[in-house]
Amino acid sequence: MTTTFPRLLLDHAQRRPDAPALREKEYGIWQTLSWKALTAQVRRMAGGLAAAGLQRGQHLVVIGDNRPRLTMTMLAAQSLGAIPIPLYQDATGPECVFPLNNAEVVFAVVEDQEQVDKLLEIRDQCPLLTRIWFDDPRGLRKYSEPGLASVDELLAAGDAYERQNANFFEKSIETVRPEDVASMFFTSGTTGNPKGVVHTHGSLTDRAQAGATFDKLTSSEEVLAYLPPAWIGQNIFSYAQWLVCGYVVNCPESAATTTIDLKEIGPTYYFAPPRVFEGLLTSVTIRMEDAGGLKKSLFKSFMAHAKQVGPALMDGKPVGLFDKLKYAVGDLCIYGPLRNSLGFSRVRVAYTAGEAIGPDLFTFYRSIGVNLKQLYGSTETAVFVCLQPDHEARADTVGVPCDGVEIKLADSGEIMIKSPGLLKEYYKNPKATEEVLTKDGWYHSGDAGFIDAHGHLKIIDRAKDVGRLQGGAHDGAMFAPKYVENKLKFFPFIKEAVAFGDKRDRVCAFINIDMEAVGNWAERRNLPYAGYADLAGKPEVLEMMRACVEQTNADLAQDEMLAGSQIHRVLVLHKELDADDGEMTRTRKVKRGAIADKYKVLIDAMYGGKSEQFIETAVKFEDGRSGSVSATLKIIDTKTFPAVRRAA
Repeated sequence: MTTTFPRLLLDHAQRRPDAPALREKEYGIWQTLSWKALTAQVRRMAGGLAAAGLQRGQHLVVIGDNRPRLTMTMLAAQSLGAIPIPLYQDATGPECVFPLNNAEVVFAVVEDQEQVDKLLEIRDQCPLLTRIWFDDPRGLRKYSEPGLASVDELLAAGDAYERQNANFFEKSIETVRPEDVASMFFTSGTTGNPKGVVHTHGSLTDRAQAGATFDKLTSSEEVLAYLPPAWIGQNIFSYAQWLVCGYVVNCPESAATTTIDLKEIGPTYYFAPPRVFEGLLTSVTIRMEDAGGLKKSLFKSFMAHAKQVGPALMDGKPVGLFDKLKYAVGDLCIYGPLRNSLGFSRVRVAYTAGEAIGPDLFTFYRSIGVNLKQLYGSTETAVFVCLQPDHEARADTVGVPCDGVEIKLADSGEIMIKSPGLLKEYYKNPKATEEVLTKDGWYHSGDAGFIDAHGHLKIIDRAKDVGRLQGGAHDGAMFAPKYVENKLKFFPFIKEAVAFGDKRDRVCAFINIDMEAVGNWAERRNLPYAGYADLAGKPEVLEMMRACVEQTNADLAQDEMLAGSQIHRVLVLHKELDADDGEMTRTRKVKRGAIADKYKVLIDAMYGGKSEQFIETAVKFEDGRSGSVSATLKIIDTKTFPAVRRAA
């Protein structure tokens, strides 16, 4: 498919004007917007932006949660040949300065007072930013900043512009071509300033169509848009594929109501990173721990059976009659109600990506009848590179190349990709563009991996992060930190992990506990705690973490190539790693360099043989205040295992 997003909008409005396009929950009630009504609003928005002076090729920033009028803004800008840039709504003001200046942004449309305040705070650092429109007027009635106005005023200006320029909307859309730039997405910026990834209408619509064809998506799908619009994964599922397929996108009332809204909507097509699926399972586990004896016993019995036969049934494999009947009873009494409780009663296709998912977590969802699969892609590839076909979903791979994609491995083991969905360039960064795009059209993914015997891609780690141990018993052994960290995070009690070992004689690691899961575990054991730091330092919690690490080591010992990556020493951090403290990106990717610098004293203590270390750390609180937290952290020695030698 080679078309543009505005043309897809007009096509839906002409062919199915009264079909629902968007829903938004407002004051507890779902409000529906048809394709015809949506197009009328986009026309008004485009007129308002044109009247304000938005030109073809100019950038416009959009900041906020998933809101219909922010979606309209993106479509309106694209209708004029302009380029919308969604930014993360939880980014701080200073984090927005570079994208705004790099893209020479003049216009911004934001959700509410929080985003307005953020932009006003940095306005003197962004001299080109002259116009800001807000969707939600609450708290903004007495603001009198120059260039600040409501979206309602923008729409009214659009009405006046249309009266003076008949059919401007359709004429403008006709000039937009598939090869024109459609959107720009800024990368996480794990090692420096973020890079603007430039995508055309053609690259985004092609990959959206490839994914839709792969999973037989239709206009009858229901999708819940709850992830950040600045993340290309959310943008593909709730914008590009929405316009390609014409299904319904539902916007939750707020982040706090997402779980309730998920149950009310009952999406048929669902996407979430592993941490969301893990959080849902944790809530189920906590509820079952508090259930009565009979209920708990039935749940455990039927879940054990589901684990045995559920994945086989999901994969279309033969199952004995008795097992099938027992599963049917379990589906009636346990699995069906559980899917309904999670909001997955109607899910036909569910995807996870961004991080490795634990095999137990993956098996759980497929066991209860949720068609959970994995995909592989990135901002630069417009998401869809590899997808898992139905009946071929596995926790240790990310699927097969989808339509139009070619994959090859460089001599270094790096995955190289050729696809119609590749970025056009990094904005104003020709050097970075040349580093990732070869002259013959191959993209350097930066990931290390291989194709297995079944034709599925398996990811090991980021190629630049794969290192070698030096000295000691495992001199020269491969060290893949992400692989080790993911194995740790497969435990529900561990939220985050950072492993160290490159050019060192052994591997050591930091751990963040999952406050909800460990807190519930502690409460069931009548273990009092005063907060995160207190809970993380409890001797009982440290022993539980030791057990998790030693189980991870036992698993690593089964892999002869990575057995040297077993963890020798570990400590549980006194605070959660946080994007606001510069330790993670907004997509929760660990900033290894920043963490190594910030916590050097702890790393030195682990490798120096100390049993504990005092540390005081600067933190930024949710209300913007700065402070510090301090603790004396225990360093735990963990058991390692000899590598299992495989027979030749």
